[in-house]
Amino acid sequence: MKRREGRKNVKKGAPKWMVTYSDMVTLILVFFILLFSMSQIDSAKFEAISESFKNRMIFDFFPSPVPMDNPTENTSTEEKGQTTNEFDMPVNDDKKSKPDSDTAEDSLSNLMDEVEAYLDEHSLNHVISANRSERGVELVLQDSILFDSGEADILPSAHPFLTKVGNLLSQINNDIKVEGHTDDVPMSSYRYPSNWELSGARASSVVRLLVDENKLDEDRFSIAGYSDTKPLVPNDSASNRSKNRRVEIVILEESYTES
Repeated sequence: MKRREGRKNVKKGAPKWMVTYSDMVTLILVFFILLFSMSQIDSAKFEAISESFKNRMIFDFFPSPVPMDNPTENTSTEEKGQTTNEFDMPVNDDKKSKPDSDTAEDSLSNLMDEVEAYLDEHSLNHVISANRSERGVELVLQDSILFDSGEADILPSAHPFLTKVGNLLSQINNDIKVEGHTDDVPMSSYRYPSNWELSGARASSVVRLLVDENKLDEDRFSIAGYSDTKPLVPNDSASNRSKNRRVEIVILEESYTES
């Protein structure tokens, strides 16, 4: 009688060493997850890197904007930005804009000098004055040289000076404001029912002559009629009223804006 062979016990599942290995891998995974969760992005370095990619010439001219933890002493000249290539280096626009403002300032100063020299040469300082203010160059013309009483038609005696002013204005690009002023004596006529209409008409007459005689651009001009609301001196005497009856030609600064 044959002897029966005993059955061998076959162990199912992973070997015992796999359990230990799996635990180790899991612990390592958890360790790296904790490291990642506790890490923070350096916002300064991130912004610097972002800006470097926005500038297409950053790699040609400038060193890295991100500070290196261990910089080497033998940094190449390209990284120091000491070399040039086919592109031009960026220029400072502030240097370009400054001469323009200086030129505008010189233009008004030259105009002021020209006007003062003309007034001295023709002895007109008693009826015309030139002043410099925050608005620009202000030419104040008394009505006695410009108009007859209660009228807005320019007298022939005023044409030479206005022609001179128009010639100077044609050499610059500044805007001009012309303002008419009267005294407080009531005005009433068919053409000018009040001082409001008279002051506006006088300012308009000056602008029309300047534009027509010198072919100036009308867009540069503005007109205002103030009647007797802005007197230079109190309207308490004939002399003071004469000073208040005036037309002001204001050559405005390019940077000036009406408040």
